[in-house]
Amino acid sequence: MNHPTEIPTRRDLGADLPAVTEDQRHIGVAIPREGVRRLTQGRGQFVDDIELPRLAHVVFWRSPVAHMRITRIERSAAQALPGVIAVVVGAEIAAICKPWVATLAHLAGIKSAPQYPMALERATWQGEPVIAIVAETRAVAEDALGLLEVEWESLPAVLDTETALDPATPLIHPELGDNLCFTRSLDTGGVDEAFARPDAVAFEETYVFGRHTGVTLEPRCQIADWNPGDQKLTVYHSFQAPHMMQDLYCRQFELQESQVRVVCRDVGGSFGIKVHAYPDDFATVALAMLLQRPVKFVADRLESFVSDIHAREHRIRARIAATKAGEILAFEIDDLTGIGPFSMFPRTSGIEGNQVVNLTGGPYKHKAYRAKLKVVFQNKVPTCQYRGVGHPIACAVTEALVDGIAAKIGMDPIAIREANVIPDDAYPATGASGIKLEILSHEACLREAKRVCDYDALRAEQSQLRKQNVYRGIGVATLIELTNPSAAFYGVGGARIASQDGATLRLEPTGVLTVMSSVGEQGQGAEAIFAQIAADAVGVGIDRVRVVTGDTDATPYGGGTWASRGAGIGGEAVLQAGLVLRENILATAEAILQRERSGLKLHRGAVVDARTNERLLDLAELGRIAYFRSDTLPKTFTPELMVTRHYAQRDYPFIFTNGVQVSHVEVDVDTGFVKLLKHWAVEDCGRVINPMLVDEQMRGAIVQGIGGALFEECLYSEDGTLRNGNMADYLVPMAGEMPDIVVSHVQSPTRSSQLGAKGAGEAGTAGAPGAVMNAINDALAPFGARVSSQPITPEKILRALGKI
Repeated sequence: MNHPTEIPTRRDLGADLPAVTEDQRHIGVAIPREGVRRLTQGRGQFVDDIELPRLAHVVFWRSPVAHMRITRIERSAAQALPGVIAVVVGAEIAAICKPWVATLAHLAGIKSAPQYPMALERATWQGEPVIAIVAETRAVAEDALGLLEVEWESLPAVLDTETALDPATPLIHPELGDNLCFTRSLDTGGVDEAFARPDAVAFEETYVFGRHTGVTLEPRCQIADWNPGDQKLTVYHSFQAPHMMQDLYCRQFELQESQVRVVCRDVGGSFGIKVHAYPDDFATVALAMLLQRPVKFVADRLESFVSDIHAREHRIRARIAATKAGEILAFEIDDLTGIGPFSMFPRTSGIEGNQVVNLTGGPYKHKAYRAKLKVVFQNKVPTCQYRGVGHPIACAVTEALVDGIAAKIGMDPIAIREANVIPDDAYPATGASGIKLEILSHEACLREAKRVCDYDALRAEQSQLRKQNVYRGIGVATLIELTNPSAAFYGVGGARIASQDGATLRLEPTGVLTVMSSVGEQGQGAEAIFAQIAADAVGVGIDRVRVVTGDTDATPYGGGTWASRGAGIGGEAVLQAGLVLRENILATAEAILQRERSGLKLHRGAVVDARTNERLLDLAELGRIAYFRSDTLPKTFTPELMVTRHYAQRDYPFIFTNGVQVSHVEVDVDTGFVKLLKHWAVEDCGRVINPMLVDEQMRGAIVQGIGGALFEECLYSEDGTLRNGNMADYLVPMAGEMPDIVVSHVQSPTRSSQLGAKGAGEAGTAGAPGAVMNAINDALAPFGARVSSQPITPEKILRALGKI
């Protein structure tokens, strides 16, 4: 049976939308990004490529156990090794770097203990830095690790979230009184009444999600360079938010912003892993200040597994009520999640669970909802925000419940969604959890999803193949994704994390346009879309645009890259600066040409006659006169050819995108193996700036979502030791295991900005785990079997089938 294999991407995806600018030739067009050529030629400059005079290298002796009291450190032999510069313990670092406590005021009651760059008396997870060795080379520093003599007393490790709050369980931080970091309850009322209705049908299940991590191609890297002459700190960072780290270094080391420069050049992937302040970040800076020479830290892959944040360890008891006719009445969840021994700085480790509470049931028009959340401390690697931040959990639970109730009442999975999603003409709307939804397109996305996957044909094929003992499943997941957050996300809680971003556009004397943005590039194509937006805003060719990012000394202040906000927030700042610069250029042309402004316009890099399009003045000539021949201009006129604009989304706490994903799988019921046949994604991310890049984002995010659904899990032994902290044992999805991924688009631009972009970085990850789990359960339906624990391994499938 033939199914559509590819959905053509129109070159001008925004043809049916109102134009953003009067000379729009680039926005909405699939333009290959220029920067890729430099990277594929090996000409990138990542942190580990940077060499500075007198550069030293640091490695950390990390706790080998989950919980210990340090009783003795003997460092003389390591210090005596030729090439070793210093062997430093936590107390020496703490003398110049203040501790931090990661809490947010709007997460009422959240608590955490003070954390230091390196452990002082106790280490609270396997991998916590304890001793730093600085040497002339990394090899010497690693050799010196073997010369350290460290004695410790092992302490009881708290690992199980279900027993973390028991009175008999040891306290990780006795001064906090218990192992509870954060708790939250939400109840709209009407939940018990919905389940008690005589026409109600209920479905309930417990869902378990295994903790995993983001395996970035480039590990976390940093060079800290303290110049005692001018009292300035320069930090070269593999990071997502340069200005955030500048602010944190200022606060923790009591410096002024003018004394700290953070540079993030090429970054080899981030996924949220590189948006947190890690203890070894502060330790490396402290070492540079203590030794007064540059110090480089590069996490090797083994220590990345025990020092990079983990995410998504949740156990959720959930249930849904619906009428026998298929009207969803209520959702209820009880979420228990473990976060390691500390709340992660500065975003906290309470956000992921909070997002699960906010987003569960999100696409649907029910009014009754109850949620409970407990966030507990453990002696494991700290968890925090990783691509999707609660969305994959909330979506998987919601969509599994919807499929479960549909099966129970005998209703088609897409039909029950069509009957219950918030209608496209009902916006703005408020979800049951209280989230404000501006404009979404669930109905349109469901129609498109049915079309692109040929849903009815898939169902017919599935029925025929079951007669041949071939078990295929079709899984559907409807999703919402929050993007473009306002200050309501972090700012209101006291976190100094910017919700705004800035862009500076400057016309150079040669007519080239330089764009300086506070949103950085980590491989997602931010620089490419900023060039497209700037080209259309000003009216030049994209080949005349240069983009600069990732330098606090060069770019305007801003929040950086996270929460799929690059296009929506950073792109809007570029657009607004470009529109003002266009007017300034025309004002300058008016002064040069002595012609009325109304008779001029910018078109394809030149000032032209507005009526005839006759070229009157090239931008290079305009730049030459404006910068070097001001004597020829009227005395009352000064050219302003550099413009800075900032943008913060203020209309809603968040802007939401939405979409539908369909997964097609085949399950071998004898081995438990899952074959991924095809995956379709319909995405509404508002106005699409570059369809090619959005499709790349969706495919990459879907692969990461599939990784969590089928492969990835950080496995711990009973003593708190990570068992699979290496690339041989930790399974990431490989190209040969991935299905064809077909991406299609619906566009409902946000009205909160002129650009209308919402963001596309995380929706793929949000929907894929739910779609895959539903597809597997659909394949297992003839056997009355279900799986509810991710990753869904062959062992779990065979256990559900009763074969082991």
